[in-house]
Amino acid sequence: MKIRRIDNIEQDLKAFLASNLEDSQKYEQAVAEIGQEVKARGDEAVFEFCRRFDQAPIGPDNFRVNDAEIDKAYELVDDDYIFALRTAIDNISDFHRRQLRNSWMEPDERGNILGQVFRPLQRVGIYVPGGTAAYPSSVLMNAIPAQVAGVEQIVMVSPPDKNGTLNPYTLVAAAELGIGEIFKVGGAQAVFALAWGTDQVKKVDLISGPGNIYVTLAKKMVYGDVNIDMLAGPSEILIVADQKANPVYLAADMMSQAEHDVLARSILVTDNAELLDRVQEQLVSQMASLERREIIEKALNSYGAFILVSDMHQACEVANLVAPEHLELMVDKPFDYLSRIHNAGAIFMGSYTPEPVGDYFAGPNHILPTGGTARFYSPVTVDTFRKASSILYYTAEGINADAEQIIKLAQVEGLTAHANSVRVRVK
Repeated sequence: MKIRRIDNIEQDLKAFLASNLEDSQKYEQAVAEIGQEVKARGDEAVFEFCRRFDQAPIGPDNFRVNDAEIDKAYELVDDDYIFALRTAIDNISDFHRRQLRNSWMEPDERGNILGQVFRPLQRVGIYVPGGTAAYPSSVLMNAIPAQVAGVEQIVMVSPPDKNGTLNPYTLVAAAELGIGEIFKVGGAQAVFALAWGTDQVKKVDLISGPGNIYVTLAKKMVYGDVNIDMLAGPSEILIVADQKANPVYLAADMMSQAEHDVLARSILVTDNAELLDRVQEQLVSQMASLERREIIEKALNSYGAFILVSDMHQACEVANLVAPEHLELMVDKPFDYLSRIHNAGAIFMGSYTPEPVGDYFAGPNHILPTGGTARFYSPVTVDTFRKASSILYYTAEGINADAEQIIKLAQVEGLTAHANSVRVRVK
């Protein structure tokens, strides 16, 4: 395995960044047809797609997870997992509680009052990937900020295995958070069921959680009927490293991201050519002992890159251009670099803060903007699950004082009825 090296940043990097944008058009028609079936036939269509895509025997009697399945899940997990899970829940909850904004109202000298009131969404759907893998961390990162926001109804969907069951680790995570409404369905059909409702699945106000291209396109199609957290693409990491960075750590972190998916992107940026050679050696050495080495090798061969820059200032410029989902600052004094980073989903500082710390445990959310959208988008937060309303209260003195200016602005726009609704109050 030999990772590509990008020398011409202006030209080659842009081509590289566009290289794993899937041709979504070939999936759009199939996703739209799934949506049409779910809208027309509801649960019946959902069960049919579960059997077709997941080979899972899902029907009306086993669609929703019951208490017996939760109890069985607890029997299948160990105490160490429960301890780690509960500690992660505490950390993630504490971090998200700090994000809460208070409603406010402020009077002025005339008695006018302006303000803003924040309210939680009433019902949200969380999508948790599943099938052949377990993602209990996705349960936590979706549900905890929603709960902190005050959402009362949280419904979880996740694809079942071929036996029609959900992963026990995922189920226990949901149970620990008190999520009592869980359905065994994944893919585009799960998104459409949440957005439009079926006999068993009551429609939601927002859908949160990452999935494959079918899930992403379905979320795109239902946006407007419901809100969504974001349109997530393949996972990615960019590491900015100086000459003091440990090549063992760098290789390990590139591979930790590459094992997600053959489309995952791992980029190392440095001003030290020798470091790139040492990391290449470590990639080959460490990969031999990893279970998902075939996926890692495919991802690194296709979407891995070494970028040699002239200095560390240029390294930060490259990071801002890429706007990665995960950015690691593997440098001697990471806080000196922080002010130079403008575009990143999450920033991991220093040699002892690998990306998995954020994926599972520290507290910040791991549902992050991908594909360069960190230029204008944020991670999932408590605000994802809240909405704001503006508050306006004017007194008679207040409307009289401001009437002339309001009427003038309305007249400039040619909206004479607007002007009149003020004028009749101040004759």
